[in-house]
Amino acid sequence: MPRPPAPRHAVLIFSGGLDSAVTAYKLLDEGVSVSLLSFAYGQRHVKELAHASNLADQIGVSHDIVDLTSLGRLLGGSALTDPAIDVPHGHYRAETMRSTVVPNRNAIMLEIAAGAAVAAGADAVAFGAHSGDHAIYPDCRPEFFTLIEASMKAGNEGHIAPDFQLLAPFLQLTKTDIVREGARLGVPFELTWSCYEGGEVHCGACGTCVERREAFDEAGVADPTVYAAAPKGAAR
Repeated sequence: MPRPPAPRHAVLIFSGGLDSAVTAYKLLDEGVSVSLLSFAYGQRHVKELAHASNLADQIGVSHDIVDLTSLGRLLGGSALTDPAIDVPHGHYRAETMRSTVVPNRNAIMLEIAAGAAVAAGADAVAFGAHSGDHAIYPDCRPEFFTLIEASMKAGNEGHIAPDFQLLAPFLQLTKTDIVREGARLGVPFELTWSCYEGGEVHCGACGTCVERREAFDEAGVADPTVYAAAPKGAAR
């Protein structure tokens, strides 16, 4: 099946994390105009938004933050939105990481991004999900993206660009692949934020910190991240 043509303008869901940062640099490298869209949804690690803004300034593209903080109390039961639930430590694929699922989060964000894309005349929405997310997060799986793209097109029929695409360039790749691609593109990894704890520095023990450290190690790329501690019980 031939690869679809590169879009002209993509609205990218941008957390300030490693995956979305590399996605931004990749799209720009391919000549795509990019608008960044971040979300405040009551997340414990809200400091990621400051990193997102800093990266947007570094890249020199537009950046908007959507205020969904009132959703925090509705999307309870997740360690990311409920301060009463501890962020699990250890390997990202461990069963305990299920507590970091925020119900329907990506669908909400993607549909808002689709509306923004239609309003701006953009012909794509982009998202940095990767294959390591599939087992835990149902809204990071290929079948979900196929259906949500269809929803975007159906819900905006007659208004959306006829060649509109939902882009998830790393959907079949690993975090290690993303680090390698980011190194090739010159992504300032030190400006990205991954940690779910949201402390002064990366905690080094939560699932995203463990995954981040392993990805740099496996990619053979120097990790500039400052960690508070080594991951405990992480599989190597």
